[in-house]
Amino acid sequence: MSTHDNTEPHHEGRFKKVMGGADALFIGFGAMIGFGWITLTGGWLNDAGTWGAMIAMVAGGAIMILVALVYSELVAAMPHAGGEHNYLMRGMGPRASLLGSWAIIGGYVSVILFETVATPRTVDYILDGIPMFEQLLPNGLSGLLPMYTVAGAQVGLVWALIGAVCAIVITWINIRGVKVASLVQTFVVIFIILVALMLVVGGFVKGDVEHTKPFFNHGAVGFMAVLGTVPFLFVGFDVIPQAAEEIRIAPKKIGRLIIWSVSMAVAFYLVVIYVTSLAMPAVELLPAPGEGAKLVTGDAMAVLFGHPVWGKIVLCGGLAGILTSWIAFLMGASRLLWAMANSGMIPAWFGKLHPQYKTPSNALLFLGVLSALAPFLGTGMLTWAVDGGSPMIVLAYALVAIAFVILRRREPEMPRPMHAGGPGFGGVVLGVLASVICVVLFLLYIPNATPISITLDWQSYTFFGLWMLAGVAFALRLPGGVKPGVRAESVLLAKIAARKAGKGGK
Repeated sequence: MSTHDNTEPHHEGRFKKVMGGADALFIGFGAMIGFGWITLTGGWLNDAGTWGAMIAMVAGGAIMILVALVYSELVAAMPHAGGEHNYLMRGMGPRASLLGSWAIIGGYVSVILFETVATPRTVDYILDGIPMFEQLLPNGLSGLLPMYTVAGAQVGLVWALIGAVCAIVITWINIRGVKVASLVQTFVVIFIILVALMLVVGGFVKGDVEHTKPFFNHGAVGFMAVLGTVPFLFVGFDVIPQAAEEIRIAPKKIGRLIIWSVSMAVAFYLVVIYVTSLAMPAVELLPAPGEGAKLVTGDAMAVLFGHPVWGKIVLCGGLAGILTSWIAFLMGASRLLWAMANSGMIPAWFGKLHPQYKTPSNALLFLGVLSALAPFLGTGMLTWAVDGGSPMIVLAYALVAIAFVILRRREPEMPRPMHAGGPGFGGVVLGVLASVICVVLFLLYIPNATPISITLDWQSYTFFGLWMLAGVAFALRLPGGVKPGVRAESVLLAKIAARKAGKGGK
């Protein structure tokens, strides 16, 4: 098999190679460090206890590193925009490629929606307690020009517009080009790391180990509750493969960046969990009835340093986290939509590149509109997005891991600059293990499918179901008889062209 066959540069030259290794690393790491470390830490500690939550995070991180190893080999072998789209096309064929790509896009969209809603909520928390704003906004931003309630949460016009306007700005940054987006990403990630270091200093100087009790809580149920959030938290390392054509380093090094980004995210979450637990007794982590999730990481910083302003600084770090993941997932989802459109899987409109900035502008506009609408559904979207996106993410990871095993067995001579698990049988074992674990994780989201399952709100199941039904509808429209392999995309495009010609001739 020739190198040309392996790389299949059918889209080469369309994107600008403007990202260095550090840029790509911060894109992946920043994608995984969103707002969850602010909103979810209290729930983790309450569900599983300090050590229970940390062990669940290590277990989840280990699973994600297995998947990341699979991705690292595949991106090194096929460094094309669209990541999963290319791996599944070659390993399992067009329909599996469409379903897996559509699933991971759904996961990305869920994070984008989460961040859009988290933005005005964070601004609300930052303004809370400042006398001038308390007088002007006694009921917070959501009480300013109230419109309606959704699932018991009031939606104010100003509150919703803050999220919508931010969605427009972040979309514009991404349309301007990956270099602008990665530059913003780098500065914001550095700020988040500085906030984390401040937490560490405060925790070890003024924290109390007694506050970390109970070490374990609610047994296996609590452990699984934390583990169930892991796919949502760690989705983002796979954004690096989506932008592979825009990274100006060797493919083998791109694979290594994926592993480093996941390892950094695991370390970050472990630090946040432990330091937060040092700051205050477990009973203070619980919200009052009807209060909703507390931003306990901010509260922890305020307690450790003895002044509310330090809590506001942490919330600014959370706002920075929103920006990093938002930028990254817009980047990843738009590249996947572009790749799918160029393969004839979805309307060609999504495959248009901006004439000046060479970014998938139409795909970005589509994602920008979705995100701008999310705040108008209220704070319930924070839960619905997390829960609805997680099973889609796991499904995509499972398919990629299966494709990895298939390619190892069917194409052992395929040039692979990086061999995950070694070039021999060890790599196959790694792929099988990643596949099985991801399938089991997916089953957790199906009621009664496993002894311990994760029950979601009906809105989350609706989001998951409608999104995946749309993917199935696209898959059924594809012509059959296209075998997986290096030429699968070319054959698919030829069949689609022949179908169109046939219809036009009637």
